[in-house]
Amino acid sequence: MILRDKKLKFAIFVLFFLAAAALPWFVDPRGHVLRLAAMALLFAATAQAWNIVGGLANQISLGHAAFFGIGAYTSTLLFLRFGISPWIGLVAGGFAAAIMAALLSIPTFRLKGHYFALATLAFAEVMRVIANSWTSLSGGPVGLTVPFLGTQPLNFAFRSVASYYWIILALLLVVSAVFYVLANGATGYRLRAVREDEQAAEVAGVDTFRAKLTASVISAALTAMCGTVFAQFTFFFDPDSIFALQGISIRMAMIAIVGGLGTIGGPIIGALFLIPLEDYANAYLSSKAAGMSQFVFGLILIGAILVQPRGIMAFWPKAKPKAKPLPQVIEGSRP
Repeated sequence: MILRDKKLKFAIFVLFFLAAAALPWFVDPRGHVLRLAAMALLFAATAQAWNIVGGLANQISLGHAAFFGIGAYTSTLLFLRFGISPWIGLVAGGFAAAIMAALLSIPTFRLKGHYFALATLAFAEVMRVIANSWTSLSGGPVGLTVPFLGTQPLNFAFRSVASYYWIILALLLVVSAVFYVLANGATGYRLRAVREDEQAAEVAGVDTFRAKLTASVISAALTAMCGTVFAQFTFFFDPDSIFALQGISIRMAMIAIVGGLGTIGGPIIGALFLIPLEDYANAYLSSKAAGMSQFVFGLILIGAILVQPRGIMAFWPKAKPKAKPLPQVIEGSRP
């Protein structure tokens, strides 16, 4: 039964990506629907990267926007200042974010619960202040604009939204594959042990710091890559929009939580639910009254969490292992 359940999940996963890949042929290639779908998939990939730390190890980070911003700024500055392709900048941003995550992990992994969350939040706020203040490098509050180059695949530039959409879909597939490999490997079992009881895991011989460090570095690198793709897709960003708590950090965490923490499908389902809902609320309620769209969106979000705290994926029926028949005792023989 368990094996059959895994095969069914894999089949649904494959069908989803095939259907998603075919979407640009069925909608207006320049319309809002395709851009909204691309943004939903991008935040699904970002939430999946966050899910490695927040879901598997239960290390609730509120500062992952810092890594997202590092990816966006690194690739964009390398291109604007030195003409280096954003494809190379994507790798460089991931490497820079991994180093920052390793340095940040040394002091913060000694903290637990909300203290860890506040420490990561402070890191993102420091990055926001630096980006706003260091005008000569980051452009300051004015932000950075990615120049429109037409179609130049080597410079990560396309006229068609569909091209960005397929790149984002491929990014989601890569991040999900990394999550799956980690979750089902030795690192995943160590992280689950940390999530359940870190002290007991240490007594059992698990190197908890190494397990969390591995997850943090990989999660940060993938998040930075998502930041690079975001910068290329939106063409503009500034410190307040990319580093602020109420922006990227909260959004990626809420997507994973609403969809289902620690599951491969949770961030995907959460993004497909929350991103269109947020867009719909902004489009149809913003003109009604000040703050109405945020109020209604927040109410729906609270309701979704209250209905199922473990996320939408908790509604998936669990496969029950087949019970083994009791051994039959032949009359007159020894039990």
